[in-house]
Amino acid sequence: MLLIYPPTAKPSEPPAGIARLSGVLKGNNLPCTILDANIEGLLFLLQLPGRATDKWSARAYKNINNNLSALRTDQLYDSPDRYARAVSDLNRVLDKLEKSGVALSLANYQDEHLSPLNSQDLIKASETHEDNIYYPYFSKRLPGLLEQVGSAFVGFSLNYLSQALSTFAMIGFLKKIAPGLQIVLGGGLVTSWVRNPSWKNPFAALVDHMVAGPGEKPLLELFGIKSSFTDHPPDYAGFPNDKYLSPGFILPYAASSGCYWNRCSFCPEKAEDNPYQTLPIEQVRQDISALSALHKPILLHFLDNAVSPALMKSLLKHHPGIPWYGFARVNKDLLDISFCRNLRQSGCVMLKLGIESGDQGVLDAMDKGIDLATVSQVLNNLQEAGIATYVYLLFGTPSESIREARRTLDFVVQHNEAISFLNLAIFNMPVCSSEAENLSTNSWSEADLGLYTDFQHPLDWNRGKIRRFLEQEFKRHPAIRPIILRDPPVFTSNHAPFFVR
Repeated sequence: MLLIYPPTAKPSEPPAGIARLSGVLKGNNLPCTILDANIEGLLFLLQLPGRATDKWSARAYKNINNNLSALRTDQLYDSPDRYARAVSDLNRVLDKLEKSGVALSLANYQDEHLSPLNSQDLIKASETHEDNIYYPYFSKRLPGLLEQVGSAFVGFSLNYLSQALSTFAMIGFLKKIAPGLQIVLGGGLVTSWVRNPSWKNPFAALVDHMVAGPGEKPLLELFGIKSSFTDHPPDYAGFPNDKYLSPGFILPYAASSGCYWNRCSFCPEKAEDNPYQTLPIEQVRQDISALSALHKPILLHFLDNAVSPALMKSLLKHHPGIPWYGFARVNKDLLDISFCRNLRQSGCVMLKLGIESGDQGVLDAMDKGIDLATVSQVLNNLQEAGIATYVYLLFGTPSESIREARRTLDFVVQHNEAISFLNLAIFNMPVCSSEAENLSTNSWSEADLGLYTDFQHPLDWNRGKIRRFLEQEFKRHPAIRPIILRDPPVFTSNHAPFFVR
């Protein structure tokens, strides 16, 4: 089987989804080839000739290879200004590619003529695949690879909206040159589509198998393996591990899927009814040890929605031997400063925390299961232990108004020294959220694949007002602005650990 990770997504580390599938397929003696078309496609486009019509573009074109090399070295991350310039110059090259209506960067792909939220536009993207900006790449790469692999199955891991148009363009191309191919489509975005109660498959003529959720067992069943063993480590051997834009190999690893809390209101995991599944702790330890010995990673990236307390405690006893980071819930263990110090000794360099709000009433309405006194102590403990924090805030939930938003501002100001990075988001109502039933909702557009719905905010705290508050008040506060400016452009949390070593 040929497994493809399509463009465009952040090219900082290999994609864990198809690595996991490759490991399981090979572990069951099924041949598998992987293609990270994301990193290959971006590097291909960066080498295309372009026209430098201004000084910035001339500099960007001149320094393409130097900037790519610099992003793969430690030294660049010692200078945030030089780092920002390198990323900005590479984005400039991509932005200057002559393609009408297309906006392309290292992490995003948009086409003003086609929407990834509209199934008919995705079908059109497959029919007009020659117009896709990546066509010069995949039209050369895929035929030879298909001949080499000789597989009747091609699987795509579609996780982000920024990948959708290219995915369907590649599917359309494959169907043209090899009509008998079986196309399998899975990934996070596909799971969100299929788990929507109103889902009706519009892609039956293009896609032979749609897979929602973990794809290991469905893929094995395609090959007639009913009683299958899926506990195999991810396989990163076939990836171009020296090409990713990071100062060494980052090892992505998921010890679980779903969320062990799974109670937060409006959470997509809850709305899509994604079950919580976790690997045995011993297997996690063995996998990480074997993968580390093989690939010599400089950083371990836990992909879990929240690293479980049990896994954290295991990491304290059995250090992975490399720096690591990931999402975590604010929990009682982190109230113990000794626990936090031991966590740092285990290699933890950063924790991503979904705090969401600095108002207790908003947190209670969301059923976050945390209180601000605990959050405050945890932030202080992590700071004292030397663990960076990447704090996620969410504005515009139905229980929030400008008053509660300002309490969040005050909370951040009070803890600014303990907050290393900030992610600010405006609330989107999941289209299949049960909480939406109690609100006046309406679709943003006629798009049939939309993941979110607009709603009339009960406290008149609409998106326009939130944006003005964030831009004119929140981000400009002198205690908050330095945190905002610290965030690595484009790569954000994926590169943040390299700035806190």
